[in-house]
Amino acid sequence: MRDSLLLLPAGLSLLVLGAHFLRRGQLAGVAGCLALIGLLFVPRRWAARLVQLALLAGTVIWVRTLAQLLPERRAAGESWVRLVAILGAVALVAVLGAALFETRRLRERYRGSGSG
Repeated sequence: MRDSLLLLPAGLSLLVLGAHFLRRGQLAGVAGCLALIGLLFVPRRWAARLVQLALLAGTVIWVRTLAQLLPERRAAGESWVRLVAILGAVALVAVLGAALFETRRLRERYRGSGSG
């Protein structure tokens, strides 16, 4: 049960990233995110590292998206505070999800049955 709570930020982050790809019509990204969610159930070190890398890449995607949308919002005279809050929070959850793989509990969960 506690492992599930530690994996929750990673799973939620991958779902939101998949929704981002779906909105942009990038079905390969959606499929990749769904596959990565499946890897959360594979207790191998390589699976944990792959999900961590994907979450960090997702963080870069969120920051890049923010950097693209912020000037557009400001130039249009639209509110940009909510945009920063939402994309900033999504990026932080992605980083948190990646960082939680370094906890003792998840290191033990993903240590077994082969390194790599």
